[in-house]
Amino acid sequence: MRSWGHFLFVFMLALSASSVRAVTLEGVRMHEAPDSTRVVFDTSHAVKYNVFSLKEPERVVVDLIDVQPEISFDPSVVAVGRKRVSGLRAGQRNNNYRIVIETKEALDPKAFTLRPIEPYGHRLVVDLLVKAQAVVATREPRRSESRDIVIAVDAGHGGDDPGAIGPNKVYEKRVVLQLAKRIVRELDGKLGFDGVLTRTGDYYLGHRKRTQIARESRADLFVSIHADAFKSANVKGASVYTLSDRGASSETAAWLAERENRSDLLGGVGDVSLGDKDPVLAQVLLDLSMDANRSQSINAGKAVLANLGQITKLHKSRVEQAAFVVLKSPDMPSLLVETGFISNPDEARQLSQAEHQDKVARAVARGIEQFMRANPPPGTLLAQRSLGAEFRYTIVRGDTLSAIAQRFGVSSGMLRRHNELRGDKIRIGQVLRIPGGA
Repeated sequence: MRSWGHFLFVFMLALSASSVRAVTLEGVRMHEAPDSTRVVFDTSHAVKYNVFSLKEPERVVVDLIDVQPEISFDPSVVAVGRKRVSGLRAGQRNNNYRIVIETKEALDPKAFTLRPIEPYGHRLVVDLLVKAQAVVATREPRRSESRDIVIAVDAGHGGDDPGAIGPNKVYEKRVVLQLAKRIVRELDGKLGFDGVLTRTGDYYLGHRKRTQIARESRADLFVSIHADAFKSANVKGASVYTLSDRGASSETAAWLAERENRSDLLGGVGDVSLGDKDPVLAQVLLDLSMDANRSQSINAGKAVLANLGQITKLHKSRVEQAAFVVLKSPDMPSLLVETGFISNPDEARQLSQAEHQDKVARAVARGIEQFMRANPPPGTLLAQRSLGAEFRYTIVRGDTLSAIAQRFGVSSGMLRRHNELRGDKIRIGQVLRIPGGA
């Protein structure tokens, strides 16, 4: 009996050790952002790895330690049609598994692991970052003596974070990106406004990255667009939220904030460094700065909510407050707009329809415009026009005199007379004087 017990103990010990080593590579997927390409490897357990880059040709090598791929694992298919990655190939190297990511340009790899969170298990994330000098501006800014009001429109979720998933597989991440693009298009068509998207495709941005993009764009207002879900499918209606300095203003607000704040875990954000800033001092400065923007956020939220109420049912008739991480921006007013509940079958169907998306986009843009016209930031075109002052506009490629006149709310004849023009011919770089108060 003693020898049988010893054998059983040794057998269980060996089985346990074997199970620890048996890490399986289950799958791989890829998401492309403007400044990076993300490759995500799903593994059965936490994985040890080495990542390095090689040249001639450019490639990034990922060595997975003590890993075996599933029989159906095929890395080649994820690279088809990608902008920066030309192919993936893989092979066993003793107990390790090597994956070579062939790239079309030199990319800086950054890798980190993520612990399981529903619906994902263990993940190894390899971000391939574009060299700084390779990032170029894709749009020519409007040029006038008085600047446009910049609105940062943030489409929530993306990439590995689908957001809420409603009936008939309506994905929040897709709906809100469509809405955000429509809102920006509406804003760009308004005099003195310039809309900026934080994300333009199906990839994930961490909460801090979203506000960083808005800050780098010198945004006057940050608006995060969502279409979330609740525990009950009967809950419906649009809502507008601002940052709370205390507790959430309702049960729904608290529940939604908790779900949204988990997005960095789903989307995949690596270690966050606070640098050399004292955390207590940083929090005090942050709170003081955000206090100045809270009332502005609430007033902007009221304008957006009032316009949404004209085209859809409201979940709450007042602006709610909750501790959304994405709204913690110290240098600009910030809103989070819930355009409806995807967990509600009727609203999920509506939010998928282009006609309803256009209505929502117009309502949000109209609310923003109303708030900004009543509170124009100093130095902006709207601030100058409210004072009745003349301002100057520099002609850019594609401008016509009639289009400029329409944009600034004056007649072509008035522009010709004010600038002593004999006809409608204008040239790039020419400066026009626009009469104020028109």
